[in-house]
Amino acid sequence: MTEITRDVLIIGAGAAGTTAANELRRAGLSVAVLEARDRVGGRLWTDVIDGAMLEIGGQWVSPDQDALKETIEELGLETYSRYRDGDSVYVGPDGQVHRFTGEMFPVSPETEKVIAEITERLDAMVAEIDPDQPWAHPKAAEWDAITWDAWLRQQTDDDEAVRNLAFATGSAMLTKPTHAFSLLQSLLMAASAGSYSNLVDADFILDKRVVGGLQQVPILLAERLGDDVFLNQPVRTLQWNESGVVATTDELTVKARYAILAFAPVLYNRISFVPALPRRQHQMHQHISMGFVIKVHAVYDRPFWREQGLSGTAFSPYELSHEAYDNTNHGDERGTLVGFVSDRNADDLFTLSAEERKERILESLSHYYGPEAKNPIVYYESDWGSEEWTRGAYAASFDMGGLHRYGADLRAAVGPIHFACSDMAGAGYQHVDGAIRMGRLAASNIVAASRDAG
Repeated sequence: MTEITRDVLIIGAGAAGTTAANELRRAGLSVAVLEARDRVGGRLWTDVIDGAMLEIGGQWVSPDQDALKETIEELGLETYSRYRDGDSVYVGPDGQVHRFTGEMFPVSPETEKVIAEITERLDAMVAEIDPDQPWAHPKAAEWDAITWDAWLRQQTDDDEAVRNLAFATGSAMLTKPTHAFSLLQSLLMAASAGSYSNLVDADFILDKRVVGGLQQVPILLAERLGDDVFLNQPVRTLQWNESGVVATTDELTVKARYAILAFAPVLYNRISFVPALPRRQHQMHQHISMGFVIKVHAVYDRPFWREQGLSGTAFSPYELSHEAYDNTNHGDERGTLVGFVSDRNADDLFTLSAEERKERILESLSHYYGPEAKNPIVYYESDWGSEEWTRGAYAASFDMGGLHRYGADLRAAVGPIHFACSDMAGAGYQHVDGAIRMGRLAASNIVAASRDAG
């Protein structure tokens, strides 16, 4: 058993952990980063599958994500815009395919009016929410006691309007059924992007990508840390008291003054804490769970949809793949579509064989793009739900009532143990931008505590 001593131990080498480690090193503190996986990046993962480069995890950069954009620039990485020239596609409740441009789905004038009115109402509510403390809103308890679906259905009996409004925070972002989370959780998701209108605008949320893949951000940050990053080192035990921590893996013992848990809170129970974490944390962590989405990558010999005048952007709350986009890599002659299947639909698909699942998903994509969509040359499903050190996607969120009840405790340090990941961010919640923000925050808190301690 090798023993090492550092000022700060970071558990998790994703964007939050590698950001925190670099910030701490700049402040003159020594660090060790322990990562359970055999790679750096966490929920960012760029890999080559059957000769095609695929971003298996997170990949998007939005205009408001200043922390991520600063990091990308500082690392010398380049970005490029998602292809969006041409018509988008919407499949309505009757199964008919409608081509359209702009943000509003081609629904009836009556449904369009309802969607616009409720969106305006939501934007006004979101404007009152502080994403760093949504539980502080005067109506937080009330809004956390009603499901997102139930609140929408109180506003209108137009089912198509409800499905399209619910989609942005349900299937698309929290990746849970809309009856499984609260209005407050939905408002936080929108506030993290600046407004509900921003969240439903694909050209805003899914604006740019990084040339070569977004995983390069934590990879390059980890390279700066050199031998202070230790892979294949799941932490089994974390002993702690007011004087510091001792982490034990199968091969290492790391002693440090402080620790940062830089991974999703659903995995905290993989570590034995000695003594146990306080009662409040035990209760809180039982009210947090991951969503579930299958990210589907289909690569073709060319981006054939562009020949039809299509942008590749497609939506439908009635389709198995509820949204899809042109995901062609920078400079690649081949064309790539990325589609998403969420929550209960994803559960149902995994009762099928791999071939049946592929057939169902490609059939859904063909409803948007035509029969050529059924014949990719490379096909791959990102299944984060079966990944041992993630167990879902994209991130964790509270159950009904949990955000108001426990939200204020989510980032609160426990003695020398601090917490940082995208799951607890305000701005940038569930995104790499939020992970970077939380990594910076945890590092600055430790630097301040270290100075106070002399």
